[in-house]
Amino acid sequence: MGLSDKTCVPCRGGIPPLTAQEIKPLAAQVDNWSVVDNHHVEKEFKFPDFKTALAFVNKVGAIAEEQGHHPDIFLAWGKAGIKIWTHKINGLTESDFILAAKIDKVA
Repeated sequence: MGLSDKTCVPCRGGIPPLTAQEIKPLAAQVDNWSVVDNHHVEKEFKFPDFKTALAFVNKVGAIAEEQGHHPDIFLAWGKAGIKIWTHKINGLTESDFILAAKIDKVA
């Protein structure tokens, strides 16, 4: 089962964030997401105009609501930046990569 076919699992805290070794195989399954300091993943998406970027952001918002996992989103003319991590543990979990894979499917 691919990451985009899985469902994000709510984090209640009390678990450690993924280690660098645990992150590597998950990062390999998402397209061009940057892992930053083993803390979060981020990616910038380019669009021909503001309207298209906004439509993308709205799709990402719908996925986030459906999954109960909410990224930081930056919207500007012709681009959208997405930053994902699990706030409860201040680091990465598998759910962060699941959300990234789902976002890639609507990009």
